[in-house]
Amino acid sequence: MDELVEELERSYRETQERLSDPSVYNDHREAAEVGRRLKELEGPYKLAQEWRSVSDDLEAARGDGDLRELVPELEERLGALEEELKLALVESDPADRKDVIVEVRQGVGGDEAALWAADVFRMLTRYAERRGFTVEQLETSGNEAGGFKEVVFAVKGEGAYSVFKWEAGTHRVQRVPETESQGRIHTSTATVAVMPEAEEVEVEIDQNDLKIDVYRSTGPGGQSVNTTDSAVRVTHVPTGIVVAMQDEKSQLQNKTKALRVLRARLFELERERQQAEQAEARRSQIGSGQRAEKIRTYNFPENRLTDHRVHHTVHRLDKILEGELDEFTEALAADDRRRALETSTA
Repeated sequence: MDELVEELERSYRETQERLSDPSVYNDHREAAEVGRRLKELEGPYKLAQEWRSVSDDLEAARGDGDLRELVPELEERLGALEEELKLALVESDPADRKDVIVEVRQGVGGDEAALWAADVFRMLTRYAERRGFTVEQLETSGNEAGGFKEVVFAVKGEGAYSVFKWEAGTHRVQRVPETESQGRIHTSTATVAVMPEAEEVEVEIDQNDLKIDVYRSTGPGGQSVNTTDSAVRVTHVPTGIVVAMQDEKSQLQNKTKALRVLRARLFELERERQQAEQAEARRSQIGSGQRAEKIRTYNFPENRLTDHRVHHTVHRLDKILEGELDEFTEALAADDRRRALETSTA
């Protein structure tokens, strides 16, 4: 552990020095990168300093008869700090600091699933706002019941992907629909895909690989909502990925948004390939939307939410739907770090 702490302290000092270097300071991109690295090291560095302090106290207590009774307590704290340090130093996903594009779709359950998709969208955007992120709605496809067949939005802010990646998957709801006259509980689903937003320099799109169609925007039920061909459908021929946008009145604005979503999907596809996982990134995230495939169950009659990945249950669903998801984000992130640590030490 001494070597690990020394290496951490050296990295922290070197990063501080780099940030003070005029050649780095005057390069905004590199300065931002070094600043992010320094911020990442701050937590582990503080733990390392506490570890040194407790280690010194333990050594002193072992050599002092009057302080020997403190040894068990100090040994326990030192062991806990070592575990915290190991977890804090687990390598994070490079995409964690990125903005994200989120797609929410109705799953199984007809109109009730569309209404549930709207509730999930509201929950996630409330959560984003509570965390200080900025939300930008990109595309909506409503249904006549007032729900969403699909809604696409961006979340912007440092570390957005590290927060929202845990929301990817199938969200299952159990409740009595407003249209249910017999009071029976129905089960419906909504699927969520979460993708890091890629910069243009990270994903270069060959214009020759694109098929672009323009058409007239339509609203729920198929009625025309515009008199010009402002809607845009972009097809990436090599992968077959299709992105359609129609919310803006300008064809150029719709095309720009469509290319942002396409770039994010291609970036995620490449990430999945590099990680030797299934090539179909979005399908692996959201599954088929069947009721049996779920990351969470939201039970309205019992005011209960269960996250099946960490087997964590709370009975304050009303608060969760207002965006109070921090507890689950922290539990899932901690579980992921533990798994990564186990893998690295296996």
